[in-house]
Amino acid sequence: MPSTTRPRTDVTRLFARRATLRRSVGLLGSFRFEQTEPEKFYGGLARDTVDLIGDLYTGLTGADLTGTTVVDVGGGPGYFADAFTEVGSRYVPIEPDPSEMHAAGLQVGGAIRGSGLALPLRTGSVDVCFSSNVAEHVPTPWVMADEMLRVTRPGGLMVLSYTLWWGPFGGHETGPWHAFGGEYAARRYARKHGREPKNRYGVSLFDVGASDGLRWARSTPDGELLAAFPRYHPNWAWWFVNVPGVREFLVSNLVLVLRRR
Repeated sequence: MPSTTRPRTDVTRLFARRATLRRSVGLLGSFRFEQTEPEKFYGGLARDTVDLIGDLYTGLTGADLTGTTVVDVGGGPGYFADAFTEVGSRYVPIEPDPSEMHAAGLQVGGAIRGSGLALPLRTGSVDVCFSSNVAEHVPTPWVMADEMLRVTRPGGLMVLSYTLWWGPFGGHETGPWHAFGGEYAARRYARKHGREPKNRYGVSLFDVGASDGLRWARSTPDGELLAAFPRYHPNWAWWFVNVPGVREFLVSNLVLVLRRR
């Protein structure tokens, strides 16, 4: 089994050049706008996501994203659509919640309403399947990960990026109190703000760790783990992923990169 920092195929070599401290500061600073100014937050995140997926796909195949079919599991209203279209991809967001699909008033041709736990796509039908900041909202995230691999063509790219529970953003708007328990944090938020949090522990937010994802990625028979690294860290801090325990607190958001067997 290849190491997480020394994969047999170094798909991260291009993206590692972008993973600078300046990028990290910019992205982390934009998080405060996620609920108040989502267009501002997701606009920057969309460009960064296209860079991430594009660099990984080139690292894997030697080609760019032109002409590829890219599926975004949990894509909401399609904030990433324009960014992927600009690089020549056919972008297909899949979202189970109709209110989320229309939250920003966007119209994305080809958008699909469906569950990540049973993707309404043929086996091996897409070039890239990715999901960003969704797995922590799914009660059975590894069922979703299995589905993502299923719909990816042999030799294609699957990328799963998710927020770790014990990291600083694990409780989302209820943090940092989630460190004392998800239910406690949710009740505290409701008392303080007079309303339930958008991300309710045990309902729409779950305790998912780095070790959980690495265990799934290393054991799935349908995919080969090529790399694992922190989404928002500069490249000199990627080694955190290799340290059990430490990674749960310091990685914050884990990216798992797999090739479909």
